[in-house]
Order: sequence, then structure tokens, then C-alpha cells
Amino acid sequence: MHSLLIGFGALAVAAMAAAAPEPLFVYDLTPTLKWNREDPARRRAIWDHAHFVASLQGNANRRAPRLYVVYVGGDDGAIDRDWLRRFQAPGEWWHGRPVEHVPDLRALVNTFRRSIGGLVVYDEAVPATSNVASTIAGAEGLACVRYDPAPGSLYRWLTSDPEGPRLHVKVRLVNRDGTSLFTGRGVLPGTGIPSSGSAKCDAYLWAKARYLDSGKCNPRKLAYYLDAYWLRQPGGYIPNHTLSNHDYFIANRAFFFDLSPWDDEAPVDDPSQPVGADARTLQAILRSCWDRTRGEEMIHAGGFLPWDKKYTNHPGAGGKHEGVPGEWRYAEILSCYNAYMDADALGLSAMANASAFQHFPLKPRNPQRLPTIDDLQAKGFVLTDGSVAPRTFVTVYVGDYDAAAWLYQTLGRHWDDPARGSVPLGWAFNPNLAERFPVGMDYARRHASPLDWFVAGDSGAGYVNPGYLVPPRRWSGLPSGLAAWERHCQEWFRRFDISLVGFVIDGYAPPMSKEVLDAYARFSPSGIIGQKVPRLGMHGQMPIVRMEYDVYSVAQAKQVLLNRAGKRAPEFFAYRTILWSPTSQKQWVDAVKADPDGATVEFVDPYTLMQLVRQFHRTGQQQRAVRVGLWGESSGTEVTGHSPLVPGHDIRDLFGGAHGTLENATVLFEDGKPGGHAHWVEWRTPAVVRLGRFRLAARGDVPSNPRNREFARFRLLARERESDPWTTVDDWSPDASYSGDMTSLLPVVRDVTPPQPVRARYFRAEFMQREGVGGPRVVELEGFAPAER
Repeated sequence: MHSLLIGFGALAVAAMAAAAPEPLFVYDLTPTLKWNREDPARRRAIWDHAHFVASLQGNANRRAPRLYVVYVGGDDGAIDRDWLRRFQAPGEWWHGRPVEHVPDLRALVNTFRRSIGGLVVYDEAVPATSNVASTIAGAEGLACVRYDPAPGSLYRWLTSDPEGPRLHVKVRLVNRDGTSLFTGRGVLPGTGIPSSGSAKCDAYLWAKARYLDSGKCNPRKLAYYLDAYWLRQPGGYIPNHTLSNHDYFIANRAFFFDLSPWDDEAPVDDPSQPVGADARTLQAILRSCWDRTRGEEMIHAGGFLPWDKKYTNHPGAGGKHEGVPGEWRYAEILSCYNAYMDADALGLSAMANASAFQHFPLKPRNPQRLPTIDDLQAKGFVLTDGSVAPRTFVTVYVGDYDAAAWLYQTLGRHWDDPARGSVPLGWAFNPNLAERFPVGMDYARRHASPLDWFVAGDSGAGYVNPGYLVPPRRWSGLPSGLAAWERHCQEWFRRFDISLVGFVIDGYAPPMSKEVLDAYARFSPSGIIGQKVPRLGMHGQMPIVRMEYDVYSVAQAKQVLLNRAGKRAPEFFAYRTILWSPTSQKQWVDAVKADPDGATVEFVDPYTLMQLVRQFHRTGQQQRAVRVGLWGESSGTEVTGHSPLVPGHDIRDLFGGAHGTLENATVLFEDGKPGGHAHWVEWRTPAVVRLGRFRLAARGDVPSNPRNREFARFRLLARERESDPWTTVDDWSPDASYSGDMTSLLPVVRDVTPPQPVRARYFRAEFMQREGVGGPRVVELEGFAPAER
């Protein structure tokens, strides 16, 4: 009997032990952030520890959240600590789960020894092999370490130190004697595949053949993160090497790469490669993913081009292209292969612990209540006859949250901001960010105020250029991927109860065709706000609004809005802010409302704005408004001639069109002209009109060169008959730079009411070239009848 009781007692203890949750192990990696990176050995140790830990974590967390790493957020990992604290609070995911702090690397290896199937060793002399190692770590369950036989190195401690764990090297990406396995000559090791002429590209092509083409990698997951070139350019915040981002992609057996999208120059990290080798390798990787998914699924591409170190004209990056064109080139290439960006861009690029977060049990639906016409009538936005009240309606696109890393680093402080909930805001959290940060997306919804609204950001459930989802697909020549995109968006939009895309980025891609717009109308019926779209319109029952200018400060945002508000009420505007706090958003609203010119401005949520646009068209107000606008396609204006433009621009966009393939429906006149050269455009209206007022919008260039693309003089000419001589309506030479310091990007530079209305049918505008700058950038030229304010 006694022995039987002992037996039952042992079983009970065993059952209790089995039911007890495993501790969440927490490892603090922040001491490495304090090591002196100027010392080459310590710099390598910083990199080696981060890479090894990330690869161990990815494998340890593959099936459940077991290991949490503190690394991101200043020198003490404040952001990682903050989220751990939040998720341990009552009612949150990890409340009540025991936490065990791992004191050192030896204890970490001992704790997770079973998660380390061995080591993959890579070659610092061929930096790309660090990314290949992360690919192999995910595919084969290994941990990554850089080859370094020097005493005190992590490699030495892991493999041969008598006091170390003596881990077995399973895969070598470097010869045993330390010479490079990949040389850019002959054939790829162990294959009959000819070399690309680049050791860098050969490493990726070898990994593609061995892991991606063979099916050992997940073809739906790509990871674009900086390789071991960081060891040569270690400036900036240390976690921006983004090694801590690897854990999720290793856990999901992703394919890693770091390649230039440009085919017209060799990159700074591989200057002797055949020009275009990087871009060709990138497309080969994407084509393999497309083949493996049969073109029926979208491909998640985390990360972003490392523009501060490679592939751009940033100091030290060795390229000739600007950063934004690099982003747009990469986006269009991805889009041509059914891939979307999860854009961990520099500044907020580091993220940790996504391999743990991915296991959060996200609810199947996260509802939000959308405004109705009754709601809008109760607020006085819609009148009793159904028409829209004569006010200026403004919505704020709160961006940019097309990257899980950006959301991870900013959500906590924005949600703690005391001003949140005081003004309506459209939070553009791309729903696909729940792939890496589902617990954060859930947290935002559960702690939202009634004035926090959620829309999709760039350009839906992932950053793509929609115009390149359908043929002709410039970079791939592949069949349409639109059906895959629509299915992908429908699922994410349904889960988060989203029916509005807050910003469609077209970049260098063609504008959305009817076929693409039809798809958006099905999964985003509340509307879209875009770049290459009409300023205001409908596609079937889906409202469309063109995004206005980005705003960068409260003062500039106020001025930009008041320059345009109240001219043709009702009016509808969408402005984009980037990482603004709720306090700054409220300051903008308060500044506008305190100004007499802002008396009729109403800040509304995005769904309200689009509902009002739909009502505006449904009641016929739009038709009545068009008739008083003098210039534009809707009023029958015909452009009869113009001087040359920068390729990709369309002169019709000067009058409110959306036809060009570059920028946000602006016009750039050609470069290379001498000072005083007259760039010009001529147009005619269907009949003689009375011009009572006109408004010219123009701006300069990037903040580093704001006066570039400004004009020195503007003239507006008019005549009633084609045979008449031109009459000067306006002749203006700006006294100073009209773009200010370009923290403003103020677009409106001229708003003129002639002493008497001008009778005319034929018009000519001239923009005189400023000496030593590019051709002028003109945003829009609008004409109004005398009765129009």
C-alpha cells in the first residue's frame, strides 16, 4: 500500500510538472552594445554574438515562444524591455508565465542545446556568406558563426575551446584553411553552374540552387538584410545591422539576400563584379520563389535596401542613385514577381523577438465600426437634402507603418501619448504586419480610442506597386499576379475589418488599370487614396482621392492646408504624416482651428472622408463643381503643345491629371537647359471663358538641394482667338527660394486674382530656367471662374 501511494504521488507530481508552463527565458544581449566597435576584435565580437543569438533564437522559437532577447532600444534595450513588461501585465498574453533570466552565453547554449543542430560557418572575406549562413540556419536548424580561429573569438569558443560547448560544424561556407570557397571564377562549388563573375553573387546563386530551388527554403519568405559588410562600415546605431531581425525569418526557413536593384553600376561592396550581376541575381532568386509558388501566392519580403552603406549616393555608399529611387526600383522589381515589401528601413530598422511574437493567438476577426450616413448627418457633415456641407474635410494618414520594425519601435510611445483619442486619426498599420507582430496589432486594437481608426498602408496588405501586378510586367514578363494579391488582401482585410487603403504607392510603375482598380473595389470598397489617381473620383462605388503633400512640421502642415482650404467647398484632402505623435497631430489640428481661415476645416477619419466623397458624387455635387473649374480634362481642356519633359512625366498632370509614371502627378520639364530658357505649355478651353483667378503650385527638390527644380520667372499669357496677340495675365519672378528650407515642401507659390476677369480661350504658361539647376517642377495650374472663391 505504501509503495502504491508513493507511485500515485510520483504520478501526481509528474502530471503537475507536465502542466506547469515552461518559463520564458530572457537573454540580455545589450552588454555587447557597449563594446568598443573601433577595436576590430570587439567589432567582430559585437557582430558574432548578435548573429549567433539570432540564429539560435529563430530555431528555439520555431514551434513556440521560448526565448526572448533584450537588444533593441538605446543601449539598454528599452523597447524590448517595454514590450515584455506590457505583455506580462494582467490580461495580456504572458501574464502569469514564469520568466527565467539567462545569465550568460554559456548558460544560453546549455539551455537551448537541443535547438542547435550544429554550426554553419561563414567567410568574412565574402560578406554575402553571412546571409547564406542565415538561410542555412533556417533550412537545417543550425546556428551561425563567422570563421575566425583567433584566440578569444566566438568561433574558437564554440568549436574548440576546452571550456566551450564544442559544437559540431555541419556546413562550411569557407575552406578549412580559411580561404574563400566562393571566388567568382570557374563553377559554383559542388555544381556544374558557371560562376557569375562575382564571389558575392556566386554565394547567393549556390544557396539558391541548393536550398531554394530544391524546396528546403520557404519560397514565400524572403529576407533582405545587410550582410557582413557591416564589419567594414559599422557606423550608426549598432542594432541597425538588423541581425536581431533574422530570428523570425530563420524560424520560417526564409531565403536571405543583400543585393543591389540597380543594373547600371557595380555596387560598392563588390566593385569588380560584372555590371548588373547583383540585379540579375536578385531576379533569379525572385523567379525561383515565383516558380515554387506557381505564381499563385504572394511572397513576403522583409527588410530594405541598406541605403546608408550601399547602393545609393549617400556619403560612403558608393552609388550614383538617390535613396528613394532605389526604394522604388526595388519595389517595382518585387511587384513583378508577386512579392511585397515589409520595409524595415533605416532609422527604425531593428526589431527583435518576432520569432516569439508570431505565436500569438490572433483573433479571427478584429472589428471596427464604420461611420454611416446617419452619423455624418448627426455631425452636420451631410445636410438634410443629402448634399455634403460646404466645408473643407481633411483626413490624416498616420504613417509610415509598412514595416513591422517601425510599428514595433513606435507603437508603445504613441499609444501612451495623452493626446491620443483627442483628434480622429487614420492609423495606417499594414495588416500583414501581424505576420511578425500580431501581439502588437492586437494590443493596438484592444487599447484603441473611438477616434483611432485603422486603414491599410502602402499599398494594402504589403507594399507593392499595383500597376506591376498585371502585364506587361517589366522586370519579369510573367503572367498576372493580381488574383494572388486580391486573395492575400481579402484575407488580411477581413481579419482586421479594413476596407480602405490609405496610400497606394505607384513609384515607377504604371498607374492602376481598370482591372487593378476593379480588384481594389472588391477588397477595399470604402476607398483608396493614391499617387497616380484623379484628385477626386469614383471607380464604380469605390471613392478615390489623391494623396496631397507630405507634412513634416506643425507650422508647415498648417500653412499647406490653409493655402488650399476653402477655395471650392466642399473639398476633400488627405495628408500624410510620418511617425508623428498624437500630440503633434493635435497641435496641427488646434493651429488650423485657431486660424480664421481654418473656420470651415473639419478633420475627419479616413472612412468618413471617403463616405463623404461617395455622397458628393451620388448627389451630383461633383458635376456642379466641375463646371466652374476652367482647366482640366473634366472641363474639356486640350493641351495643344509643350516643351520637352523629363521622361515618365505627362503634361496633362499639370491640369489635375494622373497619367505620368513618375512622382505624385507632377510635371518635370527637361533638364540641361541654360538659365533663362523658357519651358512652356499651351492649352485651350472648349469655348471662351472668363478667368477670375488662377493658382500655381510648384516646389523645388530634395532637402539637400531645395532650390533645384525651382524656376526663375513665371508668365501666364492669354488670348481670345488663335490669331490674336498674347496678352500678359501675370509676370512673376520669385524674390527668393519658394521652397523655403524644404522641411516644408510648401507647394503653393502663386495665387492671383486679376483686377478684371480675363476673357480667353487660348492660354500659355512659361517657366524660365534658373541657372545651374534642373528643369522646373510644377505641381498644378488651376483656373477659376470669377464667382469661384
